[in-house]
Amino acid sequence: MIQKVLITGAAGMVGQELISLLKDDPRYDVLATDIVKPNKLPDNIRFQRMDITSDDPDLIIGNEKPDVIIHLASIVNPPKGSGRDFAFAVDVTGTEKVLRAAVNYKTRRIVVTSSGAAYGYHADNPIPLQEKDPVRGNREFAYSDHKRQVEIMLERYRQQHPELEQVILRVGTVLGKGTENQITALFHKPRLLAVRGSESPFVFIWTRDLARILVRAISDGPTGIFNVAGDGTMGVSDLARVMKKSVLRLPAWGLKTALFIAKPLGLTQYGPEQVGFLQYRPVLDNRALKKDFGYTPEKNSFEVFDLWRREAGL
Repeated sequence: MIQKVLITGAAGMVGQELISLLKDDPRYDVLATDIVKPNKLPDNIRFQRMDITSDDPDLIIGNEKPDVIIHLASIVNPPKGSGRDFAFAVDVTGTEKVLRAAVNYKTRRIVVTSSGAAYGYHADNPIPLQEKDPVRGNREFAYSDHKRQVEIMLERYRQQHPELEQVILRVGTVLGKGTENQITALFHKPRLLAVRGSESPFVFIWTRDLARILVRAISDGPTGIFNVAGDGTMGVSDLARVMKKSVLRLPAWGLKTALFIAKPLGLTQYGPEQVGFLQYRPVLDNRALKKDFGYTPEKNSFEVFDLWRREAGL
């Protein structure tokens, strides 16, 4: 049987990569949704504008009655001038509207891209983090806090609505051709910034690997929670060596003071709360992804970063 698949956030980097894999697959009837139309949308992929902060999810999901929802919509890079309320409306309230509609209209499975940020940036995080470890987030960091709240919501839905299958992907730093965001902005600086005494390890996942994982989650992949990252990590020293850059290492207190002064003056987009983001990056264990979910990423963290670096001209 042909499955009806609805994608939220389809105009984003991951959504467009997923569409490129699904467009020639006869098993799926795909409806891409977002507030803007994806670039170069294939003729056989339908599109409908959907604002998940409005009543659109109930109307569109109710009309479409998809078998599977791929929920990608989230605020990774807040639009200029937007506040935390806007991000909350998309990340948390919007997700609940999608979940409610999925239950009401008997969607079989929902696949949600969460984040390693849901674990939070904490000094006592295990290295590496496994799916059984607590999801604590950071209240001072909106994206992390919202992902934590969404995971709590998903747990509640698992208990109250077990008929809705869930696949939750706690994703590391996603990189692919043309990726530019708050994290990659750090890599474009003349010198890399680091907190003294911390290597700030990154785990990367290739956009194509993540899209393939999503395809497996639609079809015959198991339900459950899975960390998504390529093998290995890259610390600040590794990144600097590959890009032939120096590293500016500051004590945590000095960096917090500098950001406290610089952000109100418009000299940086980062505030003192970002210091923990550099100090205690979550390192994700991907063994369950490989063993239980059945997917081994094609590219490890170094290969993902090196591909992005070369395409970014660094």
